[in-house]
Amino acid sequence: MRLYQLDAFTDRLFAGNPAAVCPLTEWLPDETMQQIATENNLAETAFYTHNPDTNRYHIRWFTPAVEVDLCGHATLATAYVVFNLEPRPNTDDLIRFDSRSGELTVRREANDWLVLDFPADTIHKANVQPPALLSSLGRKPVEIYKGKTDYMLVYASQEEVEGLDPDFRELASVPARGVIATAPGNDVDFISRFFAPQSGIDEDPVTGSAHTTLVPYWAEKLGKTELTARQISKRGGDLRCQLQPNDRVEIAGQVKLYLTGEILV
Repeated sequence: MRLYQLDAFTDRLFAGNPAAVCPLTEWLPDETMQQIATENNLAETAFYTHNPDTNRYHIRWFTPAVEVDLCGHATLATAYVVFNLEPRPNTDDLIRFDSRSGELTVRREANDWLVLDFPADTIHKANVQPPALLSSLGRKPVEIYKGKTDYMLVYASQEEVEGLDPDFRELASVPARGVIATAPGNDVDFISRFFAPQSGIDEDPVTGSAHTTLVPYWAEKLGKTELTARQISKRGGDLRCQLQPNDRVEIAGQVKLYLTGEILV
């Protein structure tokens, strides 16, 4: 089987979020796909199939521990593979993926930018929080929200988010996919970090799906629909985001190819 490894949400190698992509002609058993993702030991491994009759793709994502409902950076990486590395039946600049989160599209734009079109998250203030949520992070946020799968903690400054040093064992007990920490950015509209020991990833380098939660919040907070964002993990990543009027979020980034190879299963 062919396997690609790519760095997503970056214009240079060894930055952004690495993802593995495995093109399939038919689905493997779930157990096998999970084993491949565990062996890869990356934040996500994406698997996809293509239906030539409809020219639609079906995508699934696995962390080293679990299958997840939505993953931005691995979808971006998969689109790069489809556009640039695998045979395609046409040269459209739009890919349609079916997924556990419904239809997702990726549009190709100039200068190697790829634009994800994802459903916006619905968030509400978390008036009751698990005790471990605050004690594991050690810094009290200004606000706490809960989305479909994640908690979002809003801090007053970028420096506060930079200074977070979570107790990941304690944080893993919080019942959520993960925890987003965010604040206004010093030179972008907003910054974030994403912690997900519950999903087998202590800190994710760049989390496209978290921006389906972040963008609606910051668009309302800042009174603008086009936003620049940076995830300030050790590797770091840059995103261009736009809130759409139909409860959708566009998340744009670039991708760099790191590895092409074959796996024997």
